[in-house]
Amino acid sequence: MKFIECTEEAHGMAILDILNHAIVTSTALYDYHPRPSESMRAWFEAKRTGNYPVIGALDNNERLIGFASYGSFRPWPGYKYTVEHSVYVHHEHRRHGLGQELLKQVIQRAGEQGYHVLVGGIDAENHASIRLHEKLGFSHSGTIRQAGFKFGRWLDLAFYQLTLSTPSNPSDG
Repeated sequence: MKFIECTEEAHGMAILDILNHAIVTSTALYDYHPRPSESMRAWFEAKRTGNYPVIGALDNNERLIGFASYGSFRPWPGYKYTVEHSVYVHHEHRRHGLGQELLKQVIQRAGEQGYHVLVGGIDAENHASIRLHEKLGFSHSGTIRQAGFKFGRWLDLAFYQLTLSTPSNPSDG
């Protein structure tokens, strides 16, 4: 396995397949319907504009088996040192440590870019993701009860955060 920078051209459809599988089978995303292929253009453009990485994991056959990224936590300038991340692993490759390795990549990259806080919004019943985050030092920072509704039930959204030692010289403005 190796980690790469994903591009829309080379990896957009594989990322979309992973996302759409999560949409229709889980509460990892609170979307109701699979995303259309044209949605990837705007998704990648937002990553490029914000200088946010899209880190992919390739298997020995150069097939994308997982990806991770982050983006703006909230759009106001005072949040410029905080990002919200996501990690997705192809359903055939889960429970082999890939999510942990991708999350480590995200943490490293966020530190290199001078971010201070990583936030993960996790469905409160996603115990595997919660354990993964706790294993890497994230702590529970709050839960919004009944924040979402999917599959005929209310969903609680738990927030986990990791505070980094970066940036060395934060500034206003």
